[in-house]
This record gives sequence, C-alpha cells and structure tokens, in this order.
Amino acid sequence: MWRNENKGKRREEKKEVRRMEEDKNTLGLHPEVREEDRVAKAVALFREGYNCSQSVVTAFADLYGFTREQALHMSASFGGGIGRMRETCGAACGMFLLAGLEKCAVEGKDRESKAANYALVQELAEEFKKRNGALRCADLLGLSRKELGSIHAGSKDGTVLCQASLCKNGRGSGQDLERTPRKTKKIG
Repeated sequence: MWRNENKGKRREEKKEVRRMEEDKNTLGLHPEVREEDRVAKAVALFREGYNCSQSVVTAFADLYGFTREQALHMSASFGGGIGRMRETCGAACGMFLLAGLEKCAVEGKDRESKAANYALVQELAEEFKKRNGALRCADLLGLSRKELGSIHAGSKDGTVLCQASLCKNGRGSGQDLERTPRKTKKIG
C-alpha cells in the first residue's frame, strides 16, 4: 500500500512539473486578468526593449492560446512602423493582428467574415487616430522626413501602447526609452 501511495504522489509531482514546463513559455497572465494589467504588461515589455507590436501582441497572446515566444515571433516585423519604416504604428499593427484573431475569414470565399474583419480594423484605426492624432509612426513620434533616420524615441509614457489596447486610464512612468537608429540601405 505504501508503494501505491508513493507512486500516486510521484505521478502528481510529474504532472505538476509538466504543467510548470508548459507554463514556462507563457505570459503568466490568464483570461481573467484585467485590461489595465495587460496594458501595464505591454508597457513593461516595451521598456524591456521589445517593439511596440511585440509588446501589444504578447500582452494579449494568452487569450488566443499563443505562447510568449510565438507572440514575439509573429509580431516582430511590425515594430517601428512596420520594419522601422515609420509607416503604420507597430502598436496599431499589433492591435490589428489581434483583431484578426477575433474576426476573420477562414474560408477564402467568406466575404461576410472578411467584411466584418475589415470593418473592425477600420473602427479600431479610427478610434486610435482619434485618441492619438495619427496612425502613422512618424507622425506619432513627431518626426519630419529628415529625422526619419534618427533614434526612435518610442512611446515614452506608454500612451500609444495604451491606446492600442484602447484602454482608458493606463499610463507609463514617462521614462525616456532609447531605440536604435533606423537602418537604411542605398540601392543601386
């Protein structure tokens, strides 16, 4: 009988270790986490050096069954206004990526679902512009054409990240966050 009890305990311990291994690669957030906490997570990720898109997508990834690593990979290219081209804001791109997980067409001929997704993205973009004044990264950062190759100041106080999640009250600490200069390559 003693062996059976120990065997049962070992099985439970192994299950717990497996659960911990599975959880190791996730965010440590769960669906019941408040939106303000997710926004704070996005701002914290940005301060750790992740780009705007990665920060937004990763803060909400667990709601869609993605691990932290998967979220970081799938959103990596959208930072800096898509590949540091200073076009559509990376935080907004992250928000649009999440919108696609909410509403999308999984059948190529499903025009109704495509229309629903596009309507949601347009609604989110309009609200983002209303709250931030622009959707374009360069405009949000106040960069002129000449300055586009300069250091990316980022969303210093977390405002853009907050707006990407459409939060109402979250704000960062206002610390200055440095980013690397945009890399440009001459062609020809």
